[in-house]
Amino acid sequence: MIRTKDRRLYLVLEDRTAIRYRVAVGRSSKQWLGTVQIEGKHVEPAWSPPEEIKLDNPKLPDVIPGGSPRNPMGARAMTLSGGGQYAIHGTNRPESIGTFASYGCFRMLNEDIIDLFGRVSVGTPVIVLR
Repeated sequence: MIRTKDRRLYLVLEDRTAIRYRVAVGRSSKQWLGTVQIEGKHVEPAWSPPEEIKLDNPKLPDVIPGGSPRNPMGARAMTLSGGGQYAIHGTNRPESIGTFASYGCFRMLNEDIIDLFGRVSVGTPVIVLR
């Protein structure tokens, strides 16, 4: 579960306790709510900026290779279902964690996304609340 107003992701465990991670969430005009699932899991993914980001930042290359320090996806990414281009991912900007900074994705510290990546599987539900 992700609570955007708190900028926290909660992984609820079988014993009903939760691991809490700090995240960066969408800017006010880029936030969304709902229930989706983890659709894919990727290690050091390459990143192709979506059209909206490319329009705002036309100097961005078409692709930034995985593992590059310029790659905003960080060490891991988990894509989300729902037809959008959203993901829970690491970051190359750790100072953004805990802020309203993204275009709708959820950024985590690289060490946190590596931990979460190892704990969840494709198909895990993700509930996004205000």
